[in-house]
Amino acid sequence: MNNEASAHGSASGQITGAEIVVRCLAEEGVKHVFGYPGGAVLYIYDAIFNQDKFQHVLVRHEQAAVHAADAYSRSSNTVGVAIVTSGPGVTNAVTGLSTAYMDSIPMVVISGQVPSHAIGQDAFQECDTVGITRPVVKHNFLVKDVRELATTIKKAFFIARTGRPGPVLVDIPKDISMHKCAYDYPREIEMRSYKPVDKGHAGQIRKAVQLLQQAERPMIYAGGGVILANASPELNRLVDKLGAPVTNTLMGLGGSRSSSEHFLGMPGMHGTYEANMAMQHCDVLIAIGARFDDRVIGNPKHFASHPRKIIHIDIDPSSISKRVKVDIPIVGNVKDVLTEFLAQLDTAGVRANPDALRGWWKQIEEWRGRDCLKYEDSSVVIKPQSVVEQLWKVTKGDAFITSDVGQHQMWAAQYYPFDKPRRWINSGGLGTMGVGLPYAMGVQMANPDATVACVTGEGSIQMCIQELATCKQYHLTPKIILLNNRFLGMVRQWQQIDYGSRYSESYMDSLPDFEKLAEAYGHVGMRIEKPGDVEGALADAFAMKDRLVFMNFITDQSENVWPMVKAGKGLSEMLLGSEDL
Repeated sequence: MNNEASAHGSASGQITGAEIVVRCLAEEGVKHVFGYPGGAVLYIYDAIFNQDKFQHVLVRHEQAAVHAADAYSRSSNTVGVAIVTSGPGVTNAVTGLSTAYMDSIPMVVISGQVPSHAIGQDAFQECDTVGITRPVVKHNFLVKDVRELATTIKKAFFIARTGRPGPVLVDIPKDISMHKCAYDYPREIEMRSYKPVDKGHAGQIRKAVQLLQQAERPMIYAGGGVILANASPELNRLVDKLGAPVTNTLMGLGGSRSSSEHFLGMPGMHGTYEANMAMQHCDVLIAIGARFDDRVIGNPKHFASHPRKIIHIDIDPSSISKRVKVDIPIVGNVKDVLTEFLAQLDTAGVRANPDALRGWWKQIEEWRGRDCLKYEDSSVVIKPQSVVEQLWKVTKGDAFITSDVGQHQMWAAQYYPFDKPRRWINSGGLGTMGVGLPYAMGVQMANPDATVACVTGEGSIQMCIQELATCKQYHLTPKIILLNNRFLGMVRQWQQIDYGSRYSESYMDSLPDFEKLAEAYGHVGMRIEKPGDVEGALADAFAMKDRLVFMNFITDQSENVWPMVKAGKGLSEMLLGSEDL
């Protein structure tokens, strides 16, 4: 191409690479973009200034831009979009990319790069973006010719949302964003090297149905893949049809109805006793959109010590038999596979042995009788579990709940039951502190009329607390539920249990006045110290629909998350309380 003509746009009917980016985003139906400008993306920002198809949200840190786009995607079943500049802009975004990658969240991140001729010359704000991000994205691109830009962006959205979803990064050198060419955005994209499978193998599904018909102790184990595939209706139908117990992973909460009598709670390290015991003692386990990760099954050798047949449905063949050997693998989109599964079950008829199922439920009810989530309430000090229970009551269980990472995350997962998918937004695989507030921003941008609450800790909230300014600028009004125990709570819990109560650097010795800090950003701050004030304070906060309310709950410092499966232990080797230490 003629570089002189490209740079100055002498050819008619041509537009700049920056304008191509904006048009492509509009073609994809993007309504919100989260970002932070810098030198390498200023042509793109200039093009954003001259368009009205989507709104740009100016965050205060690039990490927050990617987290917000991530939550936007999680809560709305769309592809989240973020824009960052080169160098430190990209490196600040890596944590957000890795968070989304671990949880398979579809996103497109556009990054600026130094001009093409300067790449590899240690130019100002240059870094090897493709190399740095390769391990934490589903795919990435470096655009070398403006004529390839539109097709590259089309590929990015296609890769992000299909197969096992994930974040895709498009790195655009500054000169590419100023070069010009004719605009041509492809309606469809065909990639010879990328053809994900959607439909499950009918023969494998038939084998699975036959195995379930023979089961005496069936168990359904559903993960985040159910949410991502929008397969909650099919999962609930399967649960009702089989009459089998179901457990949802941390990422799968809301995939099946928590209010159902078939729901046993969350499995794993901080799961319920009944869920873990059923996982361990079932004779047929059907895993749906879940990956048998270490926080769910504990020690794989212990998990394998009880023989069971395993059916595994997943869109990603590399996840099947990765940690646990399975008997019937089914590769395909969870929604499509479950649709076929239900059709075959309808044809096959009812279970062969209802008496065995009744016996299985009798055993499960005995495990349920342990009441593993029971805690000792107090009239003197606020218990964090009680705050979450009151939050559920005040919001009628119908809020979007975002969470940071730590004890508060586990209490929210345990004590706020979800009946709907995409209402529980948290970092599962990477366990990223600081996500809660930008997650709440992304959720509210995607669901402007919804009730949004962020459950956080005094450690996590300070990692992206500057985003209170973003909330003020864009009139975002989530309610911040800070469970403040003046410790890095989960670190303290592990130090108590495994490190002889040597609390090395886990005590938060100097905390800000969170109420005044919130007020300094233009929001409402509240401090709640008495158990009797919890419900009223929550009711008052949620009544202020047009204000962000930062609620600082001073909670019991000694409270731990129970049950707990220690690292290296098996699912049935649970600690149900401090008396088990």
